[in-house]
Amino acid sequence: MRKQKKIKVSKIIIYLVLSLWAITTIYPFIWVLINSFKPKNRILVDSFYIPFKDFTLDNYIKAFTGRYNVFKAYGNSLLISVSVVIAVLIIAGMASFILARYEFKGKKVFYGFIIASMMFPIFSIIYPLYSIISRLNLVENHLGVILPQIAGNLSFAIVILTGFMEQLPREVEESAYIDGASTLQILFRLIIPMSKSAFATTSIFVFLWSYNDLFLQMLILKDPDKMPVSALLREISSKYGTDFGLMASSVALIAIPIIIVYFLLQKHIIKGLTAGAIKG
Repeated sequence: MRKQKKIKVSKIIIYLVLSLWAITTIYPFIWVLINSFKPKNRILVDSFYIPFKDFTLDNYIKAFTGRYNVFKAYGNSLLISVSVVIAVLIIAGMASFILARYEFKGKKVFYGFIIASMMFPIFSIIYPLYSIISRLNLVENHLGVILPQIAGNLSFAIVILTGFMEQLPREVEESAYIDGASTLQILFRLIIPMSKSAFATTSIFVFLWSYNDLFLQMLILKDPDKMPVSALLREISSKYGTDFGLMASSVALIAIPIIIVYFLLQKHIIKGLTAGAIKG
């Protein structure tokens, strides 16, 4: 009975702590969302009241129809982030399969270089990177952002996918080889479906990093028609610093895709993050 009471008390404490953490995490977004439906002159006066009487959509209309068009910026962000995710998953998936299943000279050294490359931030290589992009005439071009982001996310993706693939049973692949399956058939019909939780985890992190990469986007893309939403938000805050209604609506619109992607992939993300820990 004492043990049961202790367990119940501990669960109550855990739920209270998690509830408080959830409230402090969710409340800022709710606060921004509420303010996005208020007239801009009322936000500074009272930013905590709920707009029942003066509810308005003017801030969202301005965000989609003004000079800095959020809808067009959404398209630019999705073009960049989805392209980066697809390319990273394809390249990292094949590289991870080779590292997890094949033995060759220099494998450990090669894998060590991959891990070491994760320690270098983009700020340390930005000058030679910008020089290369300029010589390739990719400034003011979405490829100037997509290609560096692919290179920057490959190391992380390879490390995550290789660790997961090494845990997969080899017996399934051996039986497929006996049945006459090729290496590509085994990769795309066996390994990738069995590793979907790891691919989902990798894709959400790559998507988030690409979507929120303000530094590289600001450096390469300065044309408002080509700007993604993260870079556009900075332009709105600098050009329209006093229009807090427009800023609130823009922040809400920028956060919505991230929340949708997370909820769609939530089960796979949790499974992918805990798979290695469960085995250990």
